[in-house]
Amino acid sequence: MDWFTTTIIIIVSIGTVTLYRKSRQSRQLAYINSYQFHKSIRSKISKKHPHLSNDQTYLVFRALRDYFWMCNKAKRKAVAMPSQVVDDAWHEFILFTKNYNQFCNKGIGRFLHHTPTEVMSSPLFAQEGIKRAWRLACANEHINPQTPLKLPLIFAIDSMLNIENGFTYSPNCRDKNSTGYRDSYCAGHIGCSSGCAGDSGASDHSGGFFDGIFDSSGSDCGGGCGGD
Repeated sequence: MDWFTTTIIIIVSIGTVTLYRKSRQSRQLAYINSYQFHKSIRSKISKKHPHLSNDQTYLVFRALRDYFWMCNKAKRKAVAMPSQVVDDAWHEFILFTKNYNQFCNKGIGRFLHHTPTEVMSSPLFAQEGIKRAWRLACANEHINPQTPLKLPLIFAIDSMLNIENGFTYSPNCRDKNSTGYRDSYCAGHIGCSSGCAGDSGASDHSGGFFDGIFDSSGSDCGGGCGGD
């Protein structure tokens, strides 16, 4: 077998593997997006947060699907959990061990462990896990992570639903007119490294619009809890 034939075989093999992986991920993401959580899980969240309406409870599980989407996209890198109420739903889902294990295998391709972590150490300092969560959540909803005009659902939901001891974020904590000024984590600064210039400028470590969304390095979680 000459070198040309060998090269062609290698290229075709690589292309086949790449297409298979993309097809598999597409199937996984479709499974996540269409997954119906057991009514008992929804009931437990309603009991834990009795002020929520049926529509609001539905929103919690929509955000949980978003989180699993993010974990799929991040592959084996840590993704922090930005929401208390969504974390509550995740906890309840895990207790249905057979369902959860099956979901992980079909939707993520591995068992997603729940790893408790610390919240952001300050309104302007985020570890890699929460940075990754922010970039992925923004990508999912087509939001610029460095100059957000709104918050992704999973970052906004605790405040939207008035969750006790929930996590609150502000798109721009430098703006005194911004909702949650001084009382919220600064979401606009999660999208860039320390040393961001002005309100939305990027440091030397931040590139283009979605630079590094799916391959950010690091494994620490910075939000409420995280999947590893």
